[in-house]
Amino acid sequence: MNNINITLHQMNNLRLLFLIAFLTPFISVNAQEEKTYKIHTVAFYNLENLFDTENDPEKNDEASPMMEIKADRENIYKRKVHNMARVIADIGTETTGNAPALLGICEVENIKVIEDVANDPLLLAKDYGIVHFESPDRRGIDVGLMYQKDLFQPISKSSHTLKIYDDQTRKRVYTRDQLLVSGELEGDLVHIIVNHWPSRSGGEARSRSKRIGAAKLNKRIIDSLQSIDPYAKIITMGDLNDDPTNASVKDVLKAKRKKKDVKVKGIYNPYINMFKKQGLGTTAYRDAWSLFDQIMVTKPLIEEDFSSFRYYKAGIYNKNYLTNKRGRYKGYPLRSFADGGFTDGFSDHFPVYIYLIKEVN
Repeated sequence: MNNINITLHQMNNLRLLFLIAFLTPFISVNAQEEKTYKIHTVAFYNLENLFDTENDPEKNDEASPMMEIKADRENIYKRKVHNMARVIADIGTETTGNAPALLGICEVENIKVIEDVANDPLLLAKDYGIVHFESPDRRGIDVGLMYQKDLFQPISKSSHTLKIYDDQTRKRVYTRDQLLVSGELEGDLVHIIVNHWPSRSGGEARSRSKRIGAAKLNKRIIDSLQSIDPYAKIITMGDLNDDPTNASVKDVLKAKRKKKDVKVKGIYNPYINMFKKQGLGTTAYRDAWSLFDQIMVTKPLIEEDFSSFRYYKAGIYNKNYLTNKRGRYKGYPLRSFADGGFTDGFSDHFPVYIYLIKEVN
């Protein structure tokens, strides 16, 4: 099932919710207007070094954690794929009764590994389609989009190269392209951009300009879509290697934390409050949490006319089984690879997701 019932007061702001909490005992149940909404999950997940077991002479894949494993590599690969499928199958299910309709992914070596995930028994019935382009990343990792074919039909797809240079050597840094897919989600035109911005290798300050460059490319893609249609429904998602408060997101994308502050052609980022107010994160390093994985939407997705799909709410999928239970890294994401071996874990990032809802006629 993909329908939920939501009372109107659940869709209003916190002040109104507070008022209704006190008034509800004095209002008959029949006085509350209840509507039925169709709901879908849109998610993003860093699959942490999902490489196959074969050496590709065109890539630096021999340095991947999978290739460094010398014994029982094939079975370990199958286990890694299955673990990824398990998480994907779970994201949003408790609310929608379904796996994500749309899923952006990163840290995948090629289309084969994505196909292996999509064909896992836990996901096979979902009939996921895949959009993927090979990128020039020096590590050989790409981004991709998985979509349920009976819910989403791609219309166009394109890969956008990020040309950036090292501040000191002035040599080009080969990194991930940004993926744009436009299509119809049950008849609604939406545009999805999947990102994996440059890492913080060498330190946050030294690498900052690379992520600023990635944000500028992302903004150009968004601007190009909005130049055609100012009311385009755009979802940009990914592992940004920056928090919601960093300059790339705050100053370049100019993403806002409050819906009321989002102007026409503006961007809303629900993860700002999660990071600033709640201290939540998707990945941890040296006992500090970062919220690098984010999903942002343009203004048309936060309007209150639910005759077409609109943003409902966002979250971090950090269920207990995805976390370390003991030791120095207790509470961290339970990653797949550590100390040169396979942990039978999942990823060093938690997935993120949003719900889109539409009123059922």
